[in-house]
Amino acid sequence: MKRPHHVMSAAATDVPAIEQSIRLKTYNAETLSAQELRQFLARPRIDFTSILQKVEPIVNAVRDRGDEAVKEYTAMFDKADTQNVCVPIESLPAAQLDKATQTAFDVAYNNVRRFHEAQHTESISLETMPGVTCRRLTRAIESVGLYVPGGTAVLPSSAIMLSVPAAVAGCSTIVLATPPRPDGSISPEVLYCARKAGVTHICLAGGAQAVAAMAWGTATCPKVDKILGPGNQYVTAAKMLLSNSEAMISMDMPAGPSEVLVIADASAKPAHIAADLLSQAEHGPDSQVVLLALPDTDLQAVQAEVDRQCKALPRSEAASSALSHSCIVQVADKEQAARISNLYAPEHLIVNTSDAESWLPQLQHAGSIFLGPWTPESVGDYASGTNHVLPTYGYARMYSGVSLDSFQKKVTVQCLTEEGLRLLGPSVAHMANVEGLEAHKRAVTLRLGLEQ
Repeated sequence: MKRPHHVMSAAATDVPAIEQSIRLKTYNAETLSAQELRQFLARPRIDFTSILQKVEPIVNAVRDRGDEAVKEYTAMFDKADTQNVCVPIESLPAAQLDKATQTAFDVAYNNVRRFHEAQHTESISLETMPGVTCRRLTRAIESVGLYVPGGTAVLPSSAIMLSVPAAVAGCSTIVLATPPRPDGSISPEVLYCARKAGVTHICLAGGAQAVAAMAWGTATCPKVDKILGPGNQYVTAAKMLLSNSEAMISMDMPAGPSEVLVIADASAKPAHIAADLLSQAEHGPDSQVVLLALPDTDLQAVQAEVDRQCKALPRSEAASSALSHSCIVQVADKEQAARISNLYAPEHLIVNTSDAESWLPQLQHAGSIFLGPWTPESVGDYASGTNHVLPTYGYARMYSGVSLDSFQKKVTVQCLTEEGLRLLGPSVAHMANVEGLEAHKRAVTLRLGLEQ
């Protein structure tokens, strides 16, 4: 395997101290053992055991006391006083947005809707043998709950990403929960996107109490069958807890803090690499970013840009904290980079190389992939059309991001003619006999006149 031109030791590179400089730790994949590589790529640990212990009393209080418990927790955590926990969206006044803001969200809405409408699949109908027809039908999940965060940042983009596919899928009840502002109102941008997309109810609450309100149902909040959407560790814990309770709900996926892995070669501009890394680091101190640098990538320039751009960010403190457990890994070639990327299974994967399209066959595990120098992760977060609710924490190895499928379920149908049962029945009867299920066997043999 060809060695990269920039050779570093297995340990983090020692760089002369620059007063308050922000630098990413740098490693060389050629000199790392498999265990060391996993260690350096490990995400910040989430202790769900302790979080679940904090969330469970909230969930139980909402189950027992409904809206009153939600109001108490909303006043406690969001410092907001709400008259009604959940209201039909048509009862709220129209959101007033400036023209530029409305146009931007309209562009995003249109692209996201087009992409998710294209995901409609034909029903399957197949005659597996003469007289035996099997079908698979698609049905919408009737009632869904959408969680739109609103803590450190207002995220109307998440309202689009969740409510558009819910409406396209045909969900009849769509409850959108988001933390209220101090006066008890909802962000006008979130309201605009929710109304445009077809949300039916707004739940003015955040955190575990909002998830619990939608899961159990309250006097004002409809009970839902599935809850989707990003959120902090308490939101995730509530979804996990309630999906294993008598509330009888499902959830989209487990999730951790936001993350990005960037693969870059010498053709990538250092300023663009740094900007892409920081676009995820600014989400919060628990986020993680990783750069896989191919030979001749100008890492000195990348480090300088990370330092310069991070210090200029309004959320520089959060981004800097995220960078403290992030890293650069130098890789020898395409194969090594793809292998490490698949091992990490990032939420967002940016391939900023001169031959980006050719990488796709080797990239097996990622929430969403961004190809080429003109495709920053930001476009997927907002308006390209793909969904930004994605698996994190390595769950991209087995979970997909939110899509039209997330709001649907499949129902199978079979229909046999008499000829079909006469052809298939003997096999079914024999299998039932092997398993000792006499009633199963007789349901077939009685129809075929083989028993009295």
